[in-house]
Amino acid sequence: MQKKLFAILSLLIIAAFVLVACAPAATPEPETKIKACQVTDTGGIDDKSFNATAWKGVEDAVAELGVEGKFLESQQQSDYEKNLNAFIEEGCDLIIPVGFLLADATVAAAEANPDMLFSIIDVGWLEAPNIQGQAFQTDGAAFMAGYLAAGVSKTGKLGTFGGIQIPTVTIFMDGFALGAAHYNEIHGTSVEVLGWDIGTQTGLFTNNFESLEDGRLMGEQLMDEGVDIIMPVAGPVGLGTAAAVQERGDAYIVGVDNDWAVVNEAYADITLTSVMKFMDVTTFNAIKSVVDGTFEAGLIMGTLENGGVGLADYHELAGMVSADLQAEIDGLAAQIIAGEIATSP
Repeated sequence: MQKKLFAILSLLIIAAFVLVACAPAATPEPETKIKACQVTDTGGIDDKSFNATAWKGVEDAVAELGVEGKFLESQQQSDYEKNLNAFIEEGCDLIIPVGFLLADATVAAAEANPDMLFSIIDVGWLEAPNIQGQAFQTDGAAFMAGYLAAGVSKTGKLGTFGGIQIPTVTIFMDGFALGAAHYNEIHGTSVEVLGWDIGTQTGLFTNNFESLEDGRLMGEQLMDEGVDIIMPVAGPVGLGTAAAVQERGDAYIVGVDNDWAVVNEAYADITLTSVMKFMDVTTFNAIKSVVDGTFEAGLIMGTLENGGVGLADYHELAGMVSADLQAEIDGLAAQIIAGEIATSP
């Protein structure tokens, strides 16, 4: 009897092991990806300027950090609030508004949704516990571009214009004009800058960041006045200027935001240099801080000293810049970093 009971017990134990072994494995919970969501200004995601540069930072985070990246394009300013709210509804882990003009909508969205995180580009003055600002001291790099342009100009006339008269545009124009003025002081020359008056803070603006035709007309106007180097601070509008310069000949462009000779390769032969803002790096770092759990509100400032801004390579036009002029520009960078030269009014 005992033997029979032992046999039955053994069979039950074996059956239990078989059931456990054959049971389907528990399905692991899918890993939740961090979602980084960019809201563009009206230039579009492929504006060859600040929207595109910021998006590169998102794409780098997708590739290197395994996050999910999304964007919504603003066709007009009334889209800002709508696009921000769409990403809030979607539950994005970090919302990245691009540009000064999105500041008010971002503040409203952040105050109404204190659990959402925002990292806004080209805005450095917002104070909220869930907003991080990415700002750039582009006047330093633009100062060097103005000095460079004054040093290579044949006509002694430089030009600049903006898209909309906002601080993130005029900071370029201030630096450019002051750089040319500094060249005049050092060399006893009288190079002019048309399109921007530092003293009165008035100048030329297309009042948009989209119209290539406006950029063409502005470029033609400046060239008709004898300008041979133009810095358009207007996003895609500047591509219209570049086209006019290329067609006219005997003039050159200074790009802004990213390296125009690379992103606008068709105009590499007329692009002297570019005043660069490395928004891709700051955007990537903002996303990484969310992934790491180290996100902090406040200001991230890109400077010459920390590599957040700088001048692009001269590429095909390197032969226009003498060794002596380059040595002066290198010295300027050190002086600006040391605070020995004022690059803004």
